[in-house]
Amino acid sequence: SAPPLHSNPFLSCHGSNTDLLAFPSPKSQRRNALPPVLSLANPKSPAWALGLERRRSFLTRCSVDSAVKTEEEVPIEKRIPPFPTVMDINQIRDILPHRFPFLLVDRVIEYQPGVTAVGIKNVTINDNFFPGHFPERPIMPGVLMVEAMAQVGGLVMLQPEVGGSRENFFFAGIDKVRFRKPVIAGDTLVMRMTLIKLQKRFGIAKMDGKAYVGGDLVCE
Repeated sequence: SAPPLHSNPFLSCHGSNTDLLAFPSPKSQRRNALPPVLSLANPKSPAWALGLERRRSFLTRCSVDSAVKTEEEVPIEKRIPPFPTVMDINQIRDILPHRFPFLLVDRVIEYQPGVTAVGIKNVTINDNFFPGHFPERPIMPGVLMVEAMAQVGGLVMLQPEVGGSRENFFFAGIDKVRFRKPVIAGDTLVMRMTLIKLQKRFGIAKMDGKAYVGGDLVCE
């Protein structure tokens, strides 16, 4: 009987169609075959393996659908998905009182009023703090990362249904801040702020924040 196709190393092909052009006779199989080896599919049953010198007696032709493009054929600029837009810069400006050069949120990509929000800050070499921090190595100041995160927190709370007011919006304190990696020009800072405690009587919201660049935690 013919050896199973999955046990022959020379039958590996990518595509939906496989045409067999030649198949050895049972006698030539027994004459040319190497000692049996264990099949990966069933270790208890032997499978015949053809050596490199026997490759000419077993030919295959594989056809690949030309409509299917591999990942290498797709340009990199088409493989990177864009950030979704839940809130654009005009909607952000309607909520936050900040303006140039201190508005540090460019877009909101996830939003639940009074619960959580995820905003992004595109860090560019044209940001006004880079000429001085530092001229030879442009690094975003850590305090400005915290400020950007606080502004995302403001977007969570400064909503009519939540009860916040943009007229009275102040930084009250920062606890256990840690900076994990430097943020440089060209990075996209992705910040998530989540409400963990709200004192409505005093109008104080305590939030947990984390900032990422390319999936790496850079500030919390």
